[in-house]
Amino acid sequence: MTHPRPPRKPSSPRTAAAPAHHKPVVVSEEAKEGLGWLHTARFLTSAGKIFQLPQGDMPEIAFVGRSNAGKSSAINTLAQQRQLAFASKTPGRTQLINLFSLGARDAPDAFLADLPGYGYAAVGRDKKLVWQKVMADYLELRRALFGVVLMVDSRHGFTPLDLQLMEFIAQRVRTGEVKLLVLLTKADKLSKREAQEAVDAAGAVLGGFSTEDSDIGVTLFSSLRRIGVDDAAEQLLAWKKAMPERVHFELPPMPEGEGGVDGGDGEDGDAQDDVA
Repeated sequence: MTHPRPPRKPSSPRTAAAPAHHKPVVVSEEAKEGLGWLHTARFLTSAGKIFQLPQGDMPEIAFVGRSNAGKSSAINTLAQQRQLAFASKTPGRTQLINLFSLGARDAPDAFLADLPGYGYAAVGRDKKLVWQKVMADYLELRRALFGVVLMVDSRHGFTPLDLQLMEFIAQRVRTGEVKLLVLLTKADKLSKREAQEAVDAAGAVLGGFSTEDSDIGVTLFSSLRRIGVDDAAEQLLAWKKAMPERVHFELPPMPEGEGGVDGGDGEDGDAQDDVA
């Protein structure tokens, strides 16, 4: 006679420990496979509104973050392509969602969505409201959304705007409908103690969104020093393997020039949060 299993307690977000200095680099087979998959990323299309995006059930992984959090650098580093996503000299310049395909050219596995950066104080209020509507609609309503990779500057932690964005996806994350990976960017600028404090602080915030059904991870990340690149690649590969089989999707014609487009993610200075 079998007995029902007791319900699981909500699990804490997975965290990657602060990197030890001078350790030999060992790349796992999962990381190699994940990086190989991400290297297939090709620019597909851009859209200013949700209805302009391809329809169907192709799983989408959205990269999102505050202007100057290092989103474009993270995408380029993970894809091992220098200019797949362009970093603008004027943070917050565009409100477009840029879509990339992952996998075989004629039979992709997933789409990667580069969402507009947010939180740049020099941008007018009207544009901010437009961006907020586009972001909210995509994160709350986009049926194909499978996972979100959120860039948070490790030196500052979650800002009010980061928490506002989290609320857009909170319900879908808690139910496990959407997976979440938080990259604590610019970790190369932290000491070992500061790095661990950043991970602990992020874990405390994410604990409020964690349930027995959620899939939440957090890791330190630096495009410059390649901190956390393998961890992120392993996690994204795990997402790929968990994706449902596609039934129907639209694939727009591939543009002649397959270079990246300006994602409006200026990364040379410090953007300011403006919650007004």
